[in-house]
Amino acid sequence: MKKVFVVLGQTATGKSDLAVKIALRLSSGQTKKGAEIISADSRQVYKGLDIGTGKITKKEMRGVLHHLLDIISPKKRFSVSEYQKLANFTIVKILNKGKTPIICGGTGFYIDAVTKGIVLPKVPPNPKLRARYTQKAALALFQVLKKLDPKRAKNIDPHNKVRLIRAIEIAKYLGKVPSVTEETPPYKFIKLGLFLPKDKLKIRIEKRVKFMFKKGLLREIRKLKKFGVSEKRLRELGFEYYNPTPEKVIKETHKYAKRQMTWFKRDKSIKWFDASKKINLTRLPTIQN
Repeated sequence: MKKVFVVLGQTATGKSDLAVKIALRLSSGQTKKGAEIISADSRQVYKGLDIGTGKITKKEMRGVLHHLLDIISPKKRFSVSEYQKLANFTIVKILNKGKTPIICGGTGFYIDAVTKGIVLPKVPPNPKLRARYTQKAALALFQVLKKLDPKRAKNIDPHNKVRLIRAIEIAKYLGKVPSVTEETPPYKFIKLGLFLPKDKLKIRIEKRVKFMFKKGLLREIRKLKKFGVSEKRLRELGFEYYNPTPEKVIKETHKYAKRQMTWFKRDKSIKWFDASKKINLTRLPTIQN
């Protein structure tokens, strides 16, 4: 089976940097076939969401080709099923070049959709339901979802109204807790997870958030507004984009990191590495083979 690497983990653990290092490692040696990276971040698909999402820069890419970044306007919405189709297509395209795909990101649902071959329920949009629930606060929506689908409620962002409404929409349409089926993908996925001890993660997050504001997060938000992104849409795009303050973003980022680890802990196939320690790529048998 063809190998596909997956670099995942919590925010601020250095996933992008490790993915680039692996890609460069695969480009060296005797074979020199190389690798390309596929982003698995639910917000980095949007154009203009750079600072707030910690999007990798051209310089940081170090010449490694990246896919599924900056592919859609932030005014529009992008679903996990759309991501799944594009990611699967991109994997095939990279393999056909004789290169190795590396999926990199922290959105667990996106990663599972590709690596576990999740068959998502085909539920059409319900305009009346969406209009009714859009008026409700995120906390109220979260309580509704907890009653309808407790399992999904454990892993969803309780502040993301768009995802909450979609999850409610699916559960109500099916009339029960949706059962997600899986199809075995034709690849061998090698999952490498990055984590940081709590104290070190706290420091890393605080440092990253302060850098975001210094680099121009508020200016980025003003630019999005000028482009026509509404206040409502900014709220949907995450806590970094709706009336952010350093204290608020640090607090919410910690909560987000906790939800990420809750999701990833379910997957026993992930090989975990402490991001505070140097990772010797030559000692990874999957890289050597």
